[in-house]
Amino acid sequence: MTNDLIRRDHSAIILWLAACAVLVAMMVMIGGYTRLSGSGLSITVWKPIHGIIPPLTDSAWREEFVAYQQSPQYLKINKGMSLDEFKTIFWPEYIHRLIGRITGAAFFIPLVIFAVRESFSVRFSLRLLGIFGLGALQGVIGWLMVKSGLVNDPQVSALRLALHLSVAFALLAMLIWAVMDLRDAAPLDLPASCKKDYKIWFFALCLQIIFGALMAGTHAGLVYNTWPDINGQFLPDGLLKQPWYENLTLIQLTHRNLAVLVAGGFLFWWYYYRHYVKDNHLGKVCGWVALLIALQFALGVLTLLHQAPLTLAWMHQTVALLLFIIAVILMHKLCHRDTGQNNTRFRSFEWLDPKIR
Repeated sequence: MTNDLIRRDHSAIILWLAACAVLVAMMVMIGGYTRLSGSGLSITVWKPIHGIIPPLTDSAWREEFVAYQQSPQYLKINKGMSLDEFKTIFWPEYIHRLIGRITGAAFFIPLVIFAVRESFSVRFSLRLLGIFGLGALQGVIGWLMVKSGLVNDPQVSALRLALHLSVAFALLAMLIWAVMDLRDAAPLDLPASCKKDYKIWFFALCLQIIFGALMAGTHAGLVYNTWPDINGQFLPDGLLKQPWYENLTLIQLTHRNLAVLVAGGFLFWWYYYRHYVKDNHLGKVCGWVALLIALQFALGVLTLLHQAPLTLAWMHQTVALLLFIIAVILMHKLCHRDTGQNNTRFRSFEWLDPKIR
């Protein structure tokens, strides 16, 4: 597998892609903080090159502050804010954008060097170019998201926020998958149903993450702050009154129910395929997934009950990121390099198969 993808510089390429994955993960963590802290709208212009240098003089700071004072966030929420207070919301957004630029350079420059050295196969080169293209698109999506909060309403579009986060997670998954591919691990002996059922669970996890972004973008976590009931109800009123992406009740109800589905679904999958998990030495990675699910569930409930304070909400988002990373690693272990040696067709959770039971 390795020889099919790269021709030389094996260890250096793995280190490079792993470092890029870490940078993308940092981007997600800092991006989550900027959204939750209200810092994301502090920089009102997009300067891909010039913007790498922060304000260094009093006049530069005043110029940046004057631009912010024309924004809806200042006029409707932060009017009267001092320059020093502005700096506290400027720096998180600046660091977020700076790491984005560093990530782009850290990916593109070694990509060119390795390409000149002919380290990649053509197939792997196209794959890496696709990752770079998606990263460039992510920058554009990020700016369009910020721009949506600079018009009238000082709040970014929840749909654009969800798209921005989804592309970031897709980039992270592609980088992790590439690193795992280059490690050239042996394929596992698993029934097709084990892989298929895990993919269904993983899809539910991704959907839950998207609804988490919608929760953050619409502030739906502030609507109902009781658990497990929803202000005394389990099926609240108003579920069909608005479009789904603007309906705070529907968004929160979906996020709650998906959390139960994701938690219970993984435990059921692990128990049902426990013999295959044990035989293929997957117990440790499954244990990490289960541990992170439990932690994430507890943080979600606490965040809801306490009306989404910054620290709890940011920890909730960060654990979601860690859970996604481990889930992608497990996905690769289960599904990569299907050699056709185990093509027996199984129905999902084939109840009558004694080997699976």
